[in-house]
Amino acid sequence: MSQQITAIWRSSPEAYGPRKHRRPCEYSAYVPDRLTAHSLDLSAELAADVADAERALATFSGTSKHNLEQLARFLLRAEAVASSKIEGLQVNSRRLARHEARLAAGIPDRDATADAVLGNVRAMDLAVHSVAAAESLEVQHLLDIHAALMEHSDQPDIAGQLRTTQNWIGGNDFNPCQAAFVPPPPEYVVELLQDLCLFINRDDLPGTIQAGLAHAQFETIHPFGDGNGRTGRALIHVVLRRRGLATAFVPPISLALATRASAYVDGLSGFRYSGEAGSPAALAGIRDWLDVFLTATRRATKDAEALQSRLEILEADWRDAVRPRANSTADKLLSELIANPVITADDTMRLTGASRSAAFAAVDGLVSAGVLRAVGDQRRYRLLEAPSVFDVLTDYERASATESGNTKEEQPKRSVPYRQPKA
Repeated sequence: MSQQITAIWRSSPEAYGPRKHRRPCEYSAYVPDRLTAHSLDLSAELAADVADAERALATFSGTSKHNLEQLARFLLRAEAVASSKIEGLQVNSRRLARHEARLAAGIPDRDATADAVLGNVRAMDLAVHSVAAAESLEVQHLLDIHAALMEHSDQPDIAGQLRTTQNWIGGNDFNPCQAAFVPPPPEYVVELLQDLCLFINRDDLPGTIQAGLAHAQFETIHPFGDGNGRTGRALIHVVLRRRGLATAFVPPISLALATRASAYVDGLSGFRYSGEAGSPAALAGIRDWLDVFLTATRRATKDAEALQSRLEILEADWRDAVRPRANSTADKLLSELIANPVITADDTMRLTGASRSAAFAAVDGLVSAGVLRAVGDQRRYRLLEAPSVFDVLTDYERASATESGNTKEEQPKRSVPYRQPKA
C-alpha cells in the first residue's frame, strides 16, 4: 500500500541558508506501491487509446522510409535535446551540433550546458541501442544510463550512484518541508528499483502502458541526486524498443510532454495516490496519467511523420540543386547531412570513405550550390553547416509546441527557437 511517511528535518543551526530554513520542520515523503502489485484492468476507453497509440507507432515503424538510419539518429538527438530542455538546459540544435563538431575536430570550445546535453545524447544512445537489447533489465542498467548522462556534467561524482540522502522537488534548497513532492527515503530506493525492473521485464500488458507506468514510477522513486527526469524519459524508449513498438526510431515524446507541461506534472501527481493498489483513487490516478502519456505518444508519432516528410523534401531539393553523380562523394555526403548537419572535411572523409582531395571537392561543390556554408572564420579546421536542416528543425520544434501544429494560428506554449531571417 502506498503511504506518506512523516519525518522531522533536523537541520543544523550552522547550516547555510536563512534562519527560517535552519529550524527543524516536519515533512512527508511518499512511498509508492510496487508496480507489480497492480492488476491494471483497463477501461474500454483507455484500451481504445492504447490501441490508437500502438497502431500509430507500428504504422510509422513499418513504413518504407528513405535513409531510415539518418532519420533515426536525427530523432534520437531531437528527443535528447527536448528532454534536456524540460530540465532547464536550453541549448538549440545548431549550438549543440557546432559544439560537438568543434570537439571532434580538436577545437577548444567551452560550453558546459552543451556538454550536459551531449551527455543526454550519449545516455539516450546507450538506452536504445544497448540497454534495450539486454535479455533482462537490471538495476545496473539504470545506473549505466545515469552514468553516461552525468559523466561530463558538473556533478560527475554522482554518475551512476544511487542517492543516500533524502531529496525533494520544489520548495527551497535547504529543507523538504515546503517541497512540492518528496520522494521515498533512500532506504526504499533499491527495493523499488528492483520491482520496477521486474515490471519492465514483463510482456503480459501493452507496451505503451508499460512504458508510461515505468516512467511515472521511476520519477516517483527519484533514485539519483540529479538527472532523474532525463534518465526516466530515456527509460520510456527502453521499454518501447524492448516491446517492439519503436525498433527503428525514437518518437520525440519529450517534445510532446513539454508542450503539455502542466498536464505532465498533474498526471505524475495524480499517479501518486494514497491507499491500496486497487482502490478507486489508484485506478483514477493511473488512468489520468496514462491519458497524458498516450496523448503525448500519439502526438510525437504524428510530429515525427511530418518531420520525415520535410526532411525527405529537403534532401530532394539538395539533389536538384547539386545534381550529383551516383555514388560520388557529393552523392554520399548528401545522404549523411541530415544526421550530421555540421561537418569538417575530415568528417566528409569519414562519412563517405573519400580521399582528402575528393572530400574537399565535394564540400566546395555543396557550398557553391548553397547546401553548405562556412561557420565563422576558422582556417585550420573549417566548419561547415547545412543551415536548411536547422530551419526544418526550428519549424518542427515550433509546430510541436502548439496543440494544433500550426504556428500561424496558435502561439507556441513553451520556449522555442526563433526562425532565422532569410539571407
